[in-house]
Amino acid sequence: MRMRTQTLAVAAGAALLAAGALPAGATDSPTRAREGTVGAADLLAEVASCSRISDGLYRTDEEASPSVPVCGKEGAVFWKADMDITCDGQVTARCNRGTDPWFHPGTAFSQSDGSPLNSETLPYVVVPGPSDTWNYADAGIKGGSVVAVIHDDQVQYAVVGDTGPTNIIGEASYATAEALGIDPEPSTGGTGSGVTYILFTGSRVSPIESHSAAVSLGDALAKRFLQNN
Repeated sequence: MRMRTQTLAVAAGAALLAAGALPAGATDSPTRAREGTVGAADLLAEVASCSRISDGLYRTDEEASPSVPVCGKEGAVFWKADMDITCDGQVTARCNRGTDPWFHPGTAFSQSDGSPLNSETLPYVVVPGPSDTWNYADAGIKGGSVVAVIHDDQVQYAVVGDTGPTNIIGEASYATAEALGIDPEPSTGGTGSGVTYILFTGSRVSPIESHSAAVSLGDALAKRFLQNN
């Protein structure tokens, strides 16, 4: 696994930097099992082939060669990569400068109360920042768009919660990894391969911090995705 590059995020208030600060706002806890009614095998079969929509390839790590395309089908874009762990966002017991040497107290997209997202409790995915390779916004992806994250026959629904380096792909929050049974520790965790990210275009969870809303909308969009492709 690479040494995680610090994501490009919005700076948070100074109060969040205080040691032991508690997260603001409540977030639904992720389910540590397959979510929704659409199985991983059905989704993986639908994304077995790639119609590339990115103008180039992404790296999974800073030192790796570019190898990951962004692919597209009706209703979704997707890629297959590793999973590096981000703890960025609200300061919590598990996500802070002491537990994560790359910690940044902000996320590109905020909760409904204006606070950064909570990586410890909210499953979210980091998308590459806009570049000549690919611009997520041009593909109909925005903050709060629903993502089906698949690993080891499990489906975990998440939201687009942050942006990262323009040349690297494959990063998700502490909560996403933990729910999928992946080591969530930012310094030592993650997995080097075997993760599929399906982002549903034109979707948006409101409020972004509601995991239950992401699961409900994600399940409906996953069914539509299978029906339309």
